[in-house]
Amino acid sequence: MNEAFVGLGSNLGDRLGNLATAVGLLAREPGFTLRQVSLAYESEPSGHPQPRYLNAVAQIGTLLSPRATLQRLQAIEEGMGRVRRERWGSREIDLDLLLYGARVVEETGLQIPHPLLEARAFALVPLAEIAPGLCSTSSLTAIQLRDRLAADQLAGVLPYRPIRRPLPEPESDDDPPAP
Repeated sequence: MNEAFVGLGSNLGDRLGNLATAVGLLAREPGFTLRQVSLAYESEPSGHPQPRYLNAVAQIGTLLSPRATLQRLQAIEEGMGRVRRERWGSREIDLDLLLYGARVVEETGLQIPHPLLEARAFALVPLAEIAPGLCSTSSLTAIQLRDRLAADQLAGVLPYRPIRRPLPEPESDDDPPAP
């Protein structure tokens, strides 16, 4: 089983609800085992003016390849109504494959570790929360990577609240009993 870390982000609509829905979908996705999820953190967007983001990191176990994992993440985004408007623009949901075990992948449309991970406080803060001793390909732990960032970057990532996964749909009386 490979341990992968997924960055989650939302700045449109019910941001916390969007994260909770995505976590619920990760937990039910065939081929994924949800291990743990960080708190949601609020941060200012980078680039042009837009609403504040909520971000989190989820750890999943998977036997899928890195490419198949990314494809499943993109299918979850699409299923949640993600519209790709502009690069680094507002979004209902964003799922980024940050790390996939100790693997380094450089393919068209897929780079692992995520190429901007070490510069993003909004990803490193929640990653360090759930996997503080996790070593990156640079042999630094998540905490060491987080602590290398400038104080003003870290100060802009504020704990928001836990993400509550939606409860599973109750079975109806019309459903056949489970074997």
